[in-house]
Amino acid sequence: MTTASVDGAPRAPFTHVPDPVTRVVVRTEPSGRRDVLVIGPRTRASYHPSKHLDSCVQLRLRAGTARPLLGVPAVDLVGRAIPLGDLPSAHARRLAAGLLPLEPESVVPHLAEVLPGRLAPPDDSRAALLRRALAAMSPDPDDGRPPESVGESAHGLGVSERQLRNLFAEDVGVSPKHYARIARVRHILTRRSPAMSWAELAVSTGYYDQSHMTADFRALMGVPPASFFTGRLPAVQPCQAFGRA
Repeated sequence: MTTASVDGAPRAPFTHVPDPVTRVVVRTEPSGRRDVLVIGPRTRASYHPSKHLDSCVQLRLRAGTARPLLGVPAVDLVGRAIPLGDLPSAHARRLAAGLLPLEPESVVPHLAEVLPGRLAPPDDSRAALLRRALAAMSPDPDDGRPPESVGESAHGLGVSERQLRNLFAEDVGVSPKHYARIARVRHILTRRSPAMSWAELAVSTGYYDQSHMTADFRALMGVPPASFFTGRLPAVQPCQAFGRA
């Protein structure tokens, strides 16, 4: 699990990039209103006008911890933002009740204190399998190894493709194929360099060619890579806090 904190107003507009991670967010508005949300995995980018918050603390949940902590499989959270206290798990309701009255600087210490006792003991074999699958289907920035296909990953892990899909639905929220697409696009967002041509970037990220990369990037980000990196973004949309994507 990792945490991140934001104070003050973000730059306008801001982009929510595709993200296969479930998050718990504690935010305080200028009016003093505070809420605790569960934000499910994002399958596509969205673009929004800036919104001023006095504070925002975000906890990114490691894959496989959504069900023991929140009481629901990750697939049920995809594209959704839900008040933490509305989830069925007693763990989730107690966590929400404990977080709501806290000042922002107390959120992270509180989480560090209470979360270990509220997470079910991990299934080490399942967790290890998931870690290996996630690594296999993600580009490796260190050695330039392209990600494996779903079939290659399943074979290398000694499981069927169906077993792999079920594992990802439960513990990640998206299919292995869509996870790989998100991982490749996020790799482009973080590794793009003027010194590397689009064609070189495409091959190093695991695409067949530049046109394959452009089509995939456009599908998830709403614009092709060249447009995104020169600031030609889609029109902003109001945030829909409790909708389903």
